[in-house]
Amino acid sequence: MSTEQTNPAPPQPSAPPGDLPASDRAARRAVTLFPLLVIAAGAVGLLWPAHFTGWAPGVPWLLGVVMFSMGLTLTPPDFTAVAKRPWAVALGLVAHYVIMPGLGWLIATALHLPPQLAAGVILVGCAPSGTASNVVTFLARGDVALSVSVATVSTVLAPLITPPLTLLLAGQFLDVDAGVMVTDILKTVLLPVIAGLVVRVVAGRFVDQALRALPWVSALTIAVIVLVVVSGSAAAIKDAAALVLLAVVLHNGLGLALGYASGKLARLGTPASRAMAFEVGMQNSGLAASLATAHFSPAAALPAAVFSVWHNVSGAVVAAFMARSARRDGAAGAP
Repeated sequence: MSTEQTNPAPPQPSAPPGDLPASDRAARRAVTLFPLLVIAAGAVGLLWPAHFTGWAPGVPWLLGVVMFSMGLTLTPPDFTAVAKRPWAVALGLVAHYVIMPGLGWLIATALHLPPQLAAGVILVGCAPSGTASNVVTFLARGDVALSVSVATVSTVLAPLITPPLTLLLAGQFLDVDAGVMVTDILKTVLLPVIAGLVVRVVAGRFVDQALRALPWVSALTIAVIVLVVVSGSAAAIKDAAALVLLAVVLHNGLGLALGYASGKLARLGTPASRAMAFEVGMQNSGLAASLATAHFSPAAALPAAVFSVWHNVSGAVVAAFMARSARRDGAAGAP
């Protein structure tokens, strides 16, 4: 799921648009409006940075709220689905944690980014999948079950994978304390997700009634994270905004394309390839922003803030194109 975490309940790809469950409609609206919320939050942080620079210590707690909301949307069948398609899920994980970190390093090196920005771009690449990818996959008429499985497992494994990858690729730009980063991811990602899952299992009936609100809780929380990050790096934005935007557009665009290509090369089929595109190209930029703020600097969190906006915009556009293509192909094959 990057809001970019919008945390929808896993939608059913076969449901006609007019018959979507209320939680799915709420998630789709949240994904659509999320970039506008983040742009507005970023503008406020850029125009009045002095009012929010003291909020930085609260960023990990805000991310914990987002990840707890993600846990609330999970159910035990989401994990059993992994066992039913281990090959496809494993391919998604390998593609995600190879393509995006590698692209981050290549782009940072090719663009000769300053050390703080280079580390920030690489950290975005080393983050797990963004959960908004689940809704975008649904809108693209992709394989939602595969999308949910890859996003869930990549998040659970993030404490073991993200810190050493960041150390390997970003260590040449800045000092990276992988051990402390492991602890931070456990506290801000894994524990809140597990807590949310436990609450869903114990009090599922009450949680089901709140599912409609969860996408908005996550979207607003991520917007506040971006507000804090932008306010802390307002000066850096004025100096490097165009360079960071170029790096983010390349990172996300190549990730989407290579993710789709990996599914096609593995002969997973078109719906699964669409899911692979979004699972590879969309990142948990909220986590990247939190880690960059805590371990590097506000400037290093800037790529994550920009990525948070851009990957939702690009994801929605690519999903609309894929959905239109699917409808055209379906009409062509109809008798």
